[in-house]
Amino acid sequence: MSGATFIRCAARTLLSVPACKTVKIRGYHRQYWTAFRNITLAITGGRTALLLTIPTLSYLGLEASNRVQNATAVHALEKDEEVIEQADYLYSCGETEKLYQLLLKYKDSDDAEFLWRLARASRDLSLLAHITAEEKNKLTFGAFEYAKKALEKNEACFAAHKWFAVCLSDIGDYEGVKVKIGNSYIIKDHLERAIELNPKDATSIHILGYWCFAFAELPWYQRKVAAMIFASPPNATYEEALTFFLKAEEVDPNFYSKNLLMLGKTYMAMKDKEKAVVWLSKAQDYPPHTEEDKQVHKEAIDLLKKLGA
Repeated sequence: MSGATFIRCAARTLLSVPACKTVKIRGYHRQYWTAFRNITLAITGGRTALLLTIPTLSYLGLEASNRVQNATAVHALEKDEEVIEQADYLYSCGETEKLYQLLLKYKDSDDAEFLWRLARASRDLSLLAHITAEEKNKLTFGAFEYAKKALEKNEACFAAHKWFAVCLSDIGDYEGVKVKIGNSYIIKDHLERAIELNPKDATSIHILGYWCFAFAELPWYQRKVAAMIFASPPNATYEEALTFFLKAEEVDPNFYSKNLLMLGKTYMAMKDKEKAVVWLSKAQDYPPHTEEDKQVHKEAIDLLKKLGA
């Protein structure tokens, strides 16, 4: 076959076969090019002569190799997607230890989707009742490293920002009041960035509300420390916290037992007993799926008793 004839045949083949097919991966579309894409690049890149010198059998072998490689790549992406789906299922079921063991295999991954989930799983595991103080320390700092790596791999990932903020707050418990208050500015910045990237994520909105609540009820001695260290120490009000908690509930009603509890506690702090009872009752009635849900249930009961409800 002459060079011209080969090009005409290749062109006809290209016109009759789609140049690519689209595979949807975690909400994004990634293109998977066929072996014919290589022919097009070779021709348009001025390397036609080199391509034409490849014997027919060698070319067929090259095409087959490319197809195998492309199929392998697609299979790997599909496998990643399956792991993510399995991880999200385990999370929804409260299977914290199984989830952690599943994701730990991907601790060296370059994919932020694995890493932020591993950070969350590490943190959740550290909160379980049977975890020793030494294990909790290791898991807490490990969670922060995974969240940090997730953010490095994908700055546009809202969940990476969210869990970086949460995990940075956690390690502050080990590093003292000065560090914790200093980190609070960074934490708030990352929470606001997470909300900017995904305004419909109720959890990020809730955590920012919790940030406001924490500084609204900051003990006087910690306020004094903050005032000594910072020219403008972090400050917030219960009204600001309430705004975020209500917004989170508006975005995703009844999504989180802790948000219901915090609404009740915020109204208590604002001396609105009637509304506090409403939200604490909802927190008490929330079906407990996790250890945190059980703790929320108990605290809601205790606070309702305190209010005489």
